Formats: sequence, structure tokens, C-alpha cells
Amino acid sequence: MDGFIELFLSGITRGSIYALIALGYTMVYGIIELINFAHGEIYMIGSFVALVVASLLGLAGFPMLGILCVAILVATLWSAAYGFTVEKMAYRPLRDASRLSPLISAIGMSVFLQNYISLAQTSDFQVFPYLIPEFEFLEPIAHILAPSAFLIIVTSLLVMLALSLFIKFTRLGKAMRATAQNRTMATLLGINPDTIISMTFIIGSALAAIGGVLIASHTGVTKFNIGFIAGIKAFTAAVLGGIGSIPGAMLGGFVLGLCESFGAGYISSDYEDVFAFAILILILLFRPSGLMGRAPVQKV
Repeated sequence: MDGFIELFLSGITRGSIYALIALGYTMVYGIIELINFAHGEIYMIGSFVALVVASLLGLAGFPMLGILCVAILVATLWSAAYGFTVEKMAYRPLRDASRLSPLISAIGMSVFLQNYISLAQTSDFQVFPYLIPEFEFLEPIAHILAPSAFLIIVTSLLVMLALSLFIKFTRLGKAMRATAQNRTMATLLGINPDTIISMTFIIGSALAAIGGVLIASHTGVTKFNIGFIAGIKAFTAAVLGGIGSIPGAMLGGFVLGLCESFGAGYISSDYEDVFAFAILILILLFRPSGLMGRAPVQKV
């Protein structure tokens, strides 16, 4: 029984990370119908920024919890700046181009960021310090749920809730929904679509950075190419849940994480990545709108 619970919690943990990254995919697609394939690299950059910050603060003698908070704050701000810059340089000039052009630009930006970090930092795995505090109430189940896994799960749920409330009740959130529904009409109502799109990239990048910091501290390593596979799986989670749906991104992340965990545990860990791509193919074949997505309405 403990083995089943351990696999379940492991699946929820990795699913939480997929969900945090998938939120950025689903927000960007919901507004401009663009798949930002450089989003996984923003997640990777967040982990490297946190590594630098944690190393400096550790040398200065800061307490572990303080290092974690500062590392997350700096990583989110830095990654948000990267997200804004990527949108402004790689996507905004192609706003009115054919749909293939921004897609190629996204792939090119992904490759560029990977090689940039590889040359600026290193192409080897980097040891990441464990920054997660101990939770006393977890001691009875510490053998199946690590404090880092608990923090990842709780953070992802809180982020989803906060983001949902933000989109629903704030002025900026309402402007995002209006832009997603009809960009032309939103412009006539005084909304600047370029500003809204930039803010969407900024928020999505910040959330990906949080995931990058937490998973790096959980696994203890980071590398320049960790964003590629994580980004593809997060995209799969977004499609699985229904791209454009915030709760769908969370659900898709959890479902994908559980499928990978149980597949690796009961079948073979060698096929761990195969499960993700098999799910993506099945979803695209039999339910393209995803678990919580709506079928597109044909306008006549």
C-alpha cells in the first residue's frame, strides 16, 4: 500500500510542476493562440538565477528559509523580464504574420536560450542546494512525502487559486479575458492588446520560474536543457486539460504526472517519456479540445 501511495504522491508532485509551467502556455494561447515553445527555457533560467542567488546568500550566512524566499523572488522577477523581452523581440513583430512565422520564431528562441545558458554558465549538471525547510507535521509520513514535494503541491494549488481569482475579479484579469474573447472589440473599449499580451507573458514566465526553483531544490540539480522536456510535457498537460483553461492546465498536469509515475512504477521507467507523448497523441486524436476545454465554435 505504501508503494501505491508513494507513486501517487510522486505523480502529484511532478504533475504540480507540469501544471505551473502549463499555466503559462494556456494563458498565452488563450489570448493570442500562440504556443510559446521558449516557455520551458524560462523555467530553466529561473532555476539558474535561483542557484546564483542561493550561492551568494549562502556564502553570506543567510538562513535557509530566507534564501529560498529571496531566490524565488529574484528568479520570478528575472524570468518575468525574460518573458517580456522574448515577447517583444520574437513575437510582437510577427503579430500579423502567418501563423507559421511566430511558431518558427518560438522554436528559434528556445534553441537560442538553451545555447546562451550553456555558454554563459555551463553545459554540465549543476548541484542545486536543498532550500526547503522541514515541516514537523510531515514527520510521520516523511518516508513517502518529502517536505519539498509537499511544498511543490501546495504552491501549485495556491498559485492556481490565486491566478483564477486574479483573472476573474481584477481589472487586468478582465482585460485579459476581453482580449482573449475579441481583440478588436477590446481595442475599441480602450484596452491596449500589446500591453495585455506582454503582461500575460510576464505572469506566465514568473510562474514557470517558481516551478524551476522548487523542482531544482527538490531534485538537487539543474542543467541548461532541463526546460526542453519539461516544456514539452507541460504543453502536453495544457492540451490534455484543455488549452486556454486554467483549471484544465492544473488537471492536465496532475493526470500526466500520475500516468508517468504509475507507468514508471508498474511498467518501466525506461518508457517514462513515452507515456507523455502517447497521451498527447491520443488526446489530439480523440478529444482535441482536452478534458475541460470547449470545442471551437465556428463563426458564420
